[in-house]
Amino acid sequence: MSILAEKSFDRPVANKYETLFHRHPSNPILTGRDWPYSMNSVFNAGATLLPDGSTLLLCRVEDRRGLSHLCVARSANGVDGWQIDREPTFTPDVERFPEELWGVEDPRITYMPELQQYAVAYTSYSRGGPGVSLALTKDFRVFDKLGVVMSPDDKDAALLPRRINGSWALIHRPMTPLGAHIWISYSPDLRHWGNHKLMLEARRGAWWDANKIGMSPPPIETSRGWLMIYHGVRRTPSSSIYRLGLALFDLEQPEKCLIRGDSWMFAPEAEYERHGDVQDVVFPCGYTLASDGDTINLYYGAADSSIALAHGSLRSLLAWLDVNGHSEHSHDRRQRHR
Repeated sequence: MSILAEKSFDRPVANKYETLFHRHPSNPILTGRDWPYSMNSVFNAGATLLPDGSTLLLCRVEDRRGLSHLCVARSANGVDGWQIDREPTFTPDVERFPEELWGVEDPRITYMPELQQYAVAYTSYSRGGPGVSLALTKDFRVFDKLGVVMSPDDKDAALLPRRINGSWALIHRPMTPLGAHIWISYSPDLRHWGNHKLMLEARRGAWWDANKIGMSPPPIETSRGWLMIYHGVRRTPSSSIYRLGLALFDLEQPEKCLIRGDSWMFAPEAEYERHGDVQDVVFPCGYTLASDGDTINLYYGAADSSIALAHGSLRSLLAWLDVNGHSEHSHDRRQRHR
């Protein structure tokens, strides 16, 4: 038995689980029926608050060929009254960026105060598989594409909003023969990346997040550290289940995990999450933080077929981690995987 398992079974098991995210009663808040042009499905949207207080979603839209592009939807309250661009907002440019041949997917938005621009990390799907690309924008109408920065097979990426020890930081998830783990890399200029470090390992065996994990929305900077909502994939004989967990990382050494939750805290339960183009999937790519500094509005793809919304509390997430998490120091990780 692993050290992690021993620690976990020492802790009393609660009979009832705390609900950390509450689904909005209007879910799903966006579906293909809302779109002004022909398409198959909409899901996995990046999110940000605009200066006027409105919410912008950069949605992944899959067409009837199976290829994806990105489209903007805006709402004054982040729930309804969505104004959707009449045509695709962000499309593959195969002539200049051949890595986008089979579409662009799963954007994460980070506002970069130093640049006074929004950075969009997205998956560019090439013949060689999915890679990580970056683009900058001030208005979500004109984009400066920087091209692919992490070659295939890599995805689930987002930038931190500020430099760490003088360097930009990118969180991403490369695939390896030994599993899919979360890494962080550093750059002086957003184009050349190195100093790659492992942030969080997928667990092994029967765990809910065994073998394959990935960051969901960009990490949230708190006084205690970077709070990450991540997804873990449990493979079953019939399919896979995408659930969400929590981990907290050091503010100035983001590769250092301080606390990792043992169990998942959000999972497919509603009909629109259980059934769709891909069953049993909750997959957030974006969130907004309300003016109270505590309420999190989590925007997530449901069964790869629609966009849904859930509300949570930052304080409650951190409190839950303290009760349901464990220390995740590098020494413990090495011991656990021997």
